[in-house]
Amino acid sequence: MTQHHHQIDRLLGIMARLRDPVSGCEWDRAQDFSTIAPYTIEEAYEVADAIAREDLADLRGELGDLLLQVVFHARMAEELGHFAFGDVAAAISDKLEARHPHIFGDETSGDAQTERWEKLKAKERASKGETSAVDGVAISLPALMRAEKLQKRAARVGFDWPDPSGAAEKVAEEVVELAEASDAERLEEAGDLLFAAVNLVRLNGIAPEDALRVANAKFERRFRAMEAFATKEGRDFAALSLGEQEAYWQAVKASERAETA
Repeated sequence: MTQHHHQIDRLLGIMARLRDPVSGCEWDRAQDFSTIAPYTIEEAYEVADAIAREDLADLRGELGDLLLQVVFHARMAEELGHFAFGDVAAAISDKLEARHPHIFGDETSGDAQTERWEKLKAKERASKGETSAVDGVAISLPALMRAEKLQKRAARVGFDWPDPSGAAEKVAEEVVELAEASDAERLEEAGDLLFAAVNLVRLNGIAPEDALRVANAKFERRFRAMEAFATKEGRDFAALSLGEQEAYWQAVKASERAETA
């Protein structure tokens, strides 16, 4: 048995012990799929955060936390007699081999990798009775990411703007409609605006989630710098007028431009 196998078996054993109905941990025994699901999502985001920070030491720990989620769900399924961790590993192994017939099989298709992958996934969806181009886009995905996936699925069957200009006009149209919306219409119109913005960003070849993450980081960096400027001058940032705060914002932007000049 390799060291890797030993550690996996050790982890599975720890989870079995934690879930033991007699001597296990009270908190772990009380959990079910629905209560653990939020932790699973959270851990996936923490993995992404460690990657974004290029912190490989932290990434190792976060990947362990994410693996624990898989082990936890598999253990609960095993207790209910549905499947175990080995079945989960076998299922993904089977899927990877099936989706790479040019590597693990005899196929020598000239299709590009992405095109081949999409054809195989389409066959898998069809085998599940999914007939719509937008079937199988998980509802639990973050709304921004789900909007992009829905748009990409629609684009595969030709329902898409031919270029970004049409999407840009749609964004401008939605801005007006939101401004003119009644109270009852504002939620839907706001959603239409965000959906249109996702389309425009996507058609510019940029992942909306990545773009917004960059914007969030820039805003946070500049906001913290504004607070620091105010503190350095002995001023309470929260007590300043909007005009005074805006002056600090412009000062931060000017400072950034000077640093990159």
